[in-house]
Amino acid sequence: MQRFALIGAGFIGSVHAQSLAAHPGVDLRCVYDLDPARAAHVSAAHGARPARSLEEAFDPAQVDAVFIASSTDTHAAHLRRAADAGIAALVEKPIDLDLAHAKDVVAHVEAAGIPAMVDFNRRFDRDHASLKRVVDSGELGEIALVQLTSRGPSLPPIEYLKVSGGQMRDQTVHFFDLARWLTGADPVEVHVMGSALSDPQVADIGDVDTSIATLRLPGGALVQIDSVRHTGYGYDERLEVLGSAGMAESGRMRAGNLTRFAGPTATSEGLHPGWFERVQPTYAAALAAFVTALEENTPPPVTLRDGLRAQAIAEAATLSLRTGQPQTITY
Repeated sequence: MQRFALIGAGFIGSVHAQSLAAHPGVDLRCVYDLDPARAAHVSAAHGARPARSLEEAFDPAQVDAVFIASSTDTHAAHLRRAADAGIAALVEKPIDLDLAHAKDVVAHVEAAGIPAMVDFNRRFDRDHASLKRVVDSGELGEIALVQLTSRGPSLPPIEYLKVSGGQMRDQTVHFFDLARWLTGADPVEVHVMGSALSDPQVADIGDVDTSIATLRLPGGALVQIDSVRHTGYGYDERLEVLGSAGMAESGRMRAGNLTRFAGPTATSEGLHPGWFERVQPTYAAALAAFVTALEENTPPPVTLRDGLRAQAIAEAATLSLRTGQPQTITY
C-alpha cells in the first residue's frame, strides 16, 4: 500500500480524495488544508485523518507520497518540501506560474531523486489514449495537421480569472501538453489570436475567452487549438490528427447515446453540461498510473519536465497574444 497525504481540500482536492480512497493500492493517511474544518470534512468522508500541520503531512515516517492539490501559489513550495522529505509527489498543474521559479524547483526535485509527476490528466482519457496509440503505430503516415478543441460551457468567476494566469496558462496549457504528447515533438513557434466576447470584464483584466493558437512543429506540421470559455451547448473537447495516410480523431463525447425518433425528426442527447463531468474518469486513471509507477519503481508517465515544456509553450503563447506576433518557443 502506498501511504498518501493529500495537500488541499478544496473542490479539486475533494475529487482527488475520492480517487485516493477508492484505489486499492492506496492508504489515504491524512488531509491537510489551510482551513482545518475543510480538511476535517474531507478526511471524515474518506476514512483519513486531518493533518494538523505540514510537518505531519510531509512526515516520511508516516507517508510515502503526497498529492499536491492546493492553491497554485503553493505548488512549488510543496514540491520542494516533498523533495527534502524524500517522498514522492503528484502535483496539479502548474508547478508555478513563474516559469523561471518552476525550473529552479524542478532542478531541486530532480537532484533529490524523488518520483514526481504533473497531473496532466487528459492524457489518461480512454479515447485520447486510443488516438495516441494509432498515431504511434504509424498507420496515419507523416503527421501534417493536428486540430484540438477546448470549449467550456461557462465563464469561470472573474475573481478566479484574475489569478489564473490567463487563458493560455490556465485552459490551453492542457492542450499544449496534448499536442506534444500526441505528436512526440516540441513545437518551435506559436501564433495566437484572441478576443473577449462573453463578458467585457474579461478584457478589463487583460484576458481573452476565445482564442486560436497555431503551433509549428520542427518538421513543418501544424497544430491548431481553439479555446473557448463559454458555449451555449455544453462542454466540447475533441482531438484530430491528420497524416499523409489517413486521419483519426477522439471525438466529442455525448452525455448519453439515446436517440429519439418521432416522424421525420431524430433527437439525440447533447454534450456533458460541464468540463468536470466530461473529464472526471481521467483523474482516477492518472492517479492509477502514478501509483503503478511507484509500485514498479518506474518513471512516472508525465514528468515535471513535461510540465515545464507545456508551460514554456504557454508563456510564448501569452506573449504572442499580447503582441499579435508569432513567437519562437524557448525551452
